[in-house]
Amino acid sequence: MARDGRGRRLGLSLGLLLALALAPRALLAKPTVRKERVVRPDSELGERPPEDNQSFQYDHEAFLGKEDSKTFDQLTPDESKERLGKIVDRIDNDGDGFVTTEELKTWIKRVQKRYIFDNVAKVWKDYDRDKDDKISWEEYKQATYGYYLGNPAEFQDSSDHHTFRKMLPRDERRFKAADLDGDLTATREEFTAFLHPEEFEHMKEIVVLETLEDIDKNGDGFVDQDEYIADMFSHEENGPEPDWVLSEREQFNEFRDLNKDGKLDKDEIRHWILPQDYDHAQAEARHLVYESDKNKDEKLTKEEILENWNMFVGSQATNYGEDLTKNHDEL
Repeated sequence: MARDGRGRRLGLSLGLLLALALAPRALLAKPTVRKERVVRPDSELGERPPEDNQSFQYDHEAFLGKEDSKTFDQLTPDESKERLGKIVDRIDNDGDGFVTTEELKTWIKRVQKRYIFDNVAKVWKDYDRDKDDKISWEEYKQATYGYYLGNPAEFQDSSDHHTFRKMLPRDERRFKAADLDGDLTATREEFTAFLHPEEFEHMKEIVVLETLEDIDKNGDGFVDQDEYIADMFSHEENGPEPDWVLSEREQFNEFRDLNKDGKLDKDEIRHWILPQDYDHAQAEARHLVYESDKNKDEKLTKEEILENWNMFVGSQATNYGEDLTKNHDEL
């Protein structure tokens, strides 16, 4: 399952990620920098350290959505501010000239829903081969794994063979979990649950199980501290561990390993990646208000937002965004 740079789980299946990249042959790269699986709640926003331009990517994606944040990365500062001003007018639902935490929360939730909707719509036509507005498991399997299934000899002597053999039954298991009526055919709602299981209550166990399978390299059914760290970071042999790795080891001991047996079971993994009573949109909205509220009245004027514009949106001056591959409508 893919994840973003600050830990929100992106629910694309392993098979779909491969299919979108395809290429008959797939290369899976191991991360060399910090990777997180969840957005951690800030215990106190006031204790959050100041952020620099390089760390604003998560804020940009939460506020704009992943694709539109790339668009802003290509703009000049003046163009970014102009577009941001238009967005602020849309966020201010009651037109009182202020943006509240609740209005920001509503906007962020809307952006996330739009990302999910757009993602499903983007891939739907590639998998609904008979155009009946449903996607059967066979349609998905053939579209994603058809080349592998039809040409197995090409993969016998490669790491891709093991990858495909692992991914196919995993995708099938997730597809069946999303298929509530058990007919092996997904409606749009069911296919959305397949692609984005973290958004659906009945898919949470699959999210936990896939996380365990991803990290549990020795196959004992648990995640020990070294496996926990290896999932986030890999470094050259005998190289020093960054300070944040030492901090993560302390996090593991103090907050992740609840029963103090030196490893994480499924319940502890669930507590880690799917924290109860934690609203990501609320936390991000509170963070943006806290960082931009100069007069500390717990709401933002357009001027306060524009003054801190580079936290909300990017530009050529503050980000090193990827080249755009297509045009986007102006927000």
